[in-house]
Amino acid sequence: MGTAIKTRIVRIGNSQGIRIPKTLLEQTGISTFVEIELEDDHLIIRSASRARMGWDKAFTAMAEHKDDNLLDNVSTTSLWDQTDWEW
Repeated sequence: MGTAIKTRIVRIGNSQGIRIPKTLLEQTGISTFVEIELEDDHLIIRSASRARMGWDKAFTAMAEHKDDNLLDNVSTTSLWDQTDWEW
């Protein structure tokens, strides 16, 4: 384990929080969103996983393999469009 840093609990509105030194944030790669987990008597703070992480690569691979077609046969016109609509 690394060197422990002592800090103070501070009031933030109706809540409380801690200030995390910039050097620790830079070393951990934590930026905006975090996950906090309670494990026994320890708080574990880690960078939150990003939703849809890797989707851009998956979509690119699908397009390269021509596997990015719609699964449903979608019609852009309905019976109402064909019979009742007037332009």
